[in-house]
Amino acid sequence: MKVKDKVIVVTGGGNGLGRELVLNLLSKGAKVITIDINESALQETVVRAGTKNTSLKTFVIDITNKASIEELVDKAIAQYGFVDGIINNAGIIQPFVKLNDLSYEAIDRVINVNLYGTLYITKAFLPHLLSRPEAHIVNISSMGGFISFPSQTIYGAAKAAVKIFTEGLYAELKDTFVNVTVVHPGAITTNIMANSGLDKPIIDIDSTKSQNNMALSASKAAEIIIRAIERNKFRVTVGKDATFLDLMYRLNPRIATNFIGKMMKKTLANM
Repeated sequence: MKVKDKVIVVTGGGNGLGRELVLNLLSKGAKVITIDINESALQETVVRAGTKNTSLKTFVIDITNKASIEELVDKAIAQYGFVDGIINNAGIIQPFVKLNDLSYEAIDRVINVNLYGTLYITKAFLPHLLSRPEAHIVNISSMGGFISFPSQTIYGAAKAAVKIFTEGLYAELKDTFVNVTVVHPGAITTNIMANSGLDKPIIDIDSTKSQNNMALSASKAAEIIIRAIERNKFRVTVGKDATFLDLMYRLNPRIATNFIGKMMKKTLANM
């Protein structure tokens, strides 16, 4: 689906990858409705959009609040008369601790934002998207959604659920005009650590700049994702690290898992 003149909803548009997705879509002639829980961050996105902010609408919403999401649909459609696509980008990681030391409060928060937030947005907008002549749903998973990262087990489980949810949705919608894409980003230079309530940038699982300088810029990642929409891709890995680990995991899941485990052990030891 070409994004020019389309109306796209982007979650988590207040910073990082979400903001770059908004700016990239605007640069390609799309109209954007973006939501975030942080009002000041959304206003910064509006400022960054410059003269193109006339094609940008913002809403301050908690995506884990199902009632708020259901109310959003009518409000969003009222802005431009229709919506052609959604990009479920908003997400958080967990504290870097093992499951045994992770609180249920942290577990609930990670699952609610990453999985239920994606589910609520998708289900709320789906009836309208099915009425459009062409539409697209993009769900951002993670390289942690296909290979485990110790001390990010719950985050990975939530993102793996997003992966399966998206692939199931693709199968259900295959005979409709709604296309579906699942995205597996690797290390991206964003502030997901701060957004997740964490202080120290430790490991580059869709996160801050990696120790070996291999993290992809958020703007480049956004470009890859928008290109995937325009090419109706079923699945896309973003970044050399995600592509490498995807191949490694396919060839030998156990070796790949052990490799990640060793990397995480070294990183966490340096905290």
